[in-house]
Amino acid sequence: MANLGIPRNTIEILQKYQFNFQKRYGQNFLIDTGVLDRIISAAQITRDDCVLEIGPGIGTMTQCLAEHARQVVAVEIDKNLILILEDTLSAYDNVTIINEDILKVDIKKIVEERNGGRPIKVVANLPYYITTPIIMGLFENRVPLESITVMVQKEVAERMQMGPGTKDYGALSLAVQYYAKPEIVANVPPNCFIPRPNVGSAVIRLTCYKEPPVQVADEKKMFALIRASFNQRRKTLVNSIGNARELGISKERAAAALEKMQLPATVRGEALTLEQFAELSGLV
Repeated sequence: MANLGIPRNTIEILQKYQFNFQKRYGQNFLIDTGVLDRIISAAQITRDDCVLEIGPGIGTMTQCLAEHARQVVAVEIDKNLILILEDTLSAYDNVTIINEDILKVDIKKIVEERNGGRPIKVVANLPYYITTPIIMGLFENRVPLESITVMVQKEVAERMQMGPGTKDYGALSLAVQYYAKPEIVANVPPNCFIPRPNVGSAVIRLTCYKEPPVQVADEKKMFALIRASFNQRRKTLVNSIGNARELGISKERAAAALEKMQLPATVRGEALTLEQFAELSGLV
């Protein structure tokens, strides 16, 4: 089967099927074998692995995954790509293609049926407009995961691994770091894709924790506090929390909690670590 990481092979397939890119699906196909190798190596795919691929496109990365993994489940939303995938992946008997929206798929069920409930690895060149809902959906639905290795917009990858006190540190940084250890493994320029995106990309590996790095009595409450703290970045934490009606926490109560934590009443959300947010959620 022709290696789709080579640009001319990709163009040939697109012409053969007269495929038109769908902007609404954020389609940018990878055409660089070096980047493909980096992704497979970063994801540490072995013959024991069951891999979930999100948005396989024409099957460029799926081919590589199928050669390294025991089993690949590829979920593709665009029905116009299913015929192409059946063609480009016809040589592999360890690939299952599902024509569905990943946000509506019961991934836990896939893990149960395909991997006996054991943790899977997720690998994807994600559509940038729904990167965060996809990643947070995997975490929040408690899908048994070993790691998530994904191509995302460079800015988003950087945000995921930022620490307190930086301008890009925010709710996404804290959420990702509660569930996994983030590490950018490659920066990928626009010319590695067809069509070229308008932004730089990066491959990030999220190695999932068996247990979160902080203990918290009420996870939902902690994340509601985090969201409120970054909804109005320029405001103090006391004001951000007090203004968030859904929390039902007065400014006085928030200030008293910060005092107990020996933090000034003027502190902003971006200064707090994950541990401090966990502590705060137990005090308010």
